[in-house]
Amino acid sequence: METKDTNPRVAHELSVFRRGVVDLIDAEELEARILASHTSGRPLRVKFGMDPTSADLHVGHAVQLMKLRAIQELGHTIVLIVGDATAMVGDPSGRNKLRPPLSRADIDKNLATYVDQAGKVLDMSATEVRRNSEWFDSMRFEDVLRLLGRATVARMLERDTFEKRMSEGEPIGCHELLYPLMQGWDSVMIRCDLELGGTDQLFNLLRGRDLQAQEGQVGQICFTMPLVNGADGRKMSKSYGNAIGFLEPAFDMFQKVVKTVPDTALGDWYRLLTLVPDTEVATLLAGDHRDAQLRLATEITCFFHGAGAAKSARDEYERRARGEGPGDVEERRWPSEHAGKSLPLANLLAAVKLASTNSEARRLVQQNAVKVNGAVVADPIRVYAEGDLPLLVQTGKTRFAKIVR
Repeated sequence: METKDTNPRVAHELSVFRRGVVDLIDAEELEARILASHTSGRPLRVKFGMDPTSADLHVGHAVQLMKLRAIQELGHTIVLIVGDATAMVGDPSGRNKLRPPLSRADIDKNLATYVDQAGKVLDMSATEVRRNSEWFDSMRFEDVLRLLGRATVARMLERDTFEKRMSEGEPIGCHELLYPLMQGWDSVMIRCDLELGGTDQLFNLLRGRDLQAQEGQVGQICFTMPLVNGADGRKMSKSYGNAIGFLEPAFDMFQKVVKTVPDTALGDWYRLLTLVPDTEVATLLAGDHRDAQLRLATEITCFFHGAGAAKSARDEYERRARGEGPGDVEERRWPSEHAGKSLPLANLLAAVKLASTNSEARRLVQQNAVKVNGAVVADPIRVYAEGDLPLLVQTGKTRFAKIVR
C-alpha cells in the first residue's frame, strides 16, 4: 500500500509494523494512527499477551517479541500482558484436545522468571507489564455473566479449532469458550491501540476489537506474525515437548535449531528470528543448505547467549558431527581390578559405569547405540585391553566418556 503521507518517518514506521506480518486489520487505519501519534506526540499502545502455562519462553515467542522490540525502538509503548488469569483457563487456539485449567500454584511457579526471560528481547525498562488478574480477580459472578453475554455461542464456535473438534467428536469445555472474551477484555482494560499475536490468535484478537467498540473505545488494530514449528512439525509449544527454550544451554539451543528447521523453512526463520540482511540470506540459501543451517543456529544462539558461546556451541556441534565427541569429555579409569586383562565391551561399559549392568550394556550395544572411537560397535563381546586406551565411548546420542589408564 502506498502511504498518503510524504513524511519519511511515517513511511518508515509503517514498513516496520508491516514487515513479516501475515494478517493486518486494517492497513489504512494503521497508517492513520501512526500519523496521529506523530501529530499528538502520544505513543501507540501495542499489546502482547503471554500465558505462563509453562516455566519457559521459547523461540516461537521470540518471533513476536522481536517484532515488538522493533516497534519499541520507534518510541511506542509495549504493554506486556502476563496472563496469570487467562492461563487458568488455557488458550484453546490450535488445540485438538480439551485443555484442563491450571491451578494458581502452577501459574505462580511458572511466573518465576517469565518477565526476566522476555527481557532477553524487550527493553523491560520501557515496557509496561500488567497481570490480567488485576481486573479478573476483582470480578463478581454477575460481571462474568455480563462478559459472557457480549458474544454468542455461535460466534465462539466459528473458530476453526472448535469446528474441527466438534466434527471429530472431541469435547469442548465451557471454560474454553470464555478464553477469547477474557483476552479481548484485556484490550479494553489497557485501552489498547494494536494487538500482536501469532496467526492462530486472529480470532481472539478480533474479540478485543469487538469488545472495545461495545465499550465506546476505538477498536484495536490486529496484526499477526507467522508461527514456527518444532522438529515434529507441530506449532512450537512446551506442552508438545518440541520447543527451543530461551534458557537452554547454548549447545542444546544450537543443535536443536539445526535439527528443527527444514531446508524449506530456512528463509522464514532467517527473516523472522535474525537480523541477517535479505541479500545475504539469499546468498546463503543459494549455496549449501548445511552451511545455511549452521549460520542460522549460530545467529539465534548468539542472540540469546552471546558471540563467544555461539562459536563454542558451533565448534562443539561440528566436532561431534565428525565423530570426535565433545571437547570437554569426562574421563573414566580402566577398572583397577582388571589391570593387565582384557574385557568384553559390555563388561567394560558396566565396569566404568557407562551402563548400570552387564545386561543393560549388552542391550545398548545390540541396539547400535554404542560407538567406540566414532564407529558403531554391534558386538557386545568384542574385547578391549589396556593397550587400546584411550577409548572414546559414546552411549546414546549425547553421552560421551573417555576411558583412560
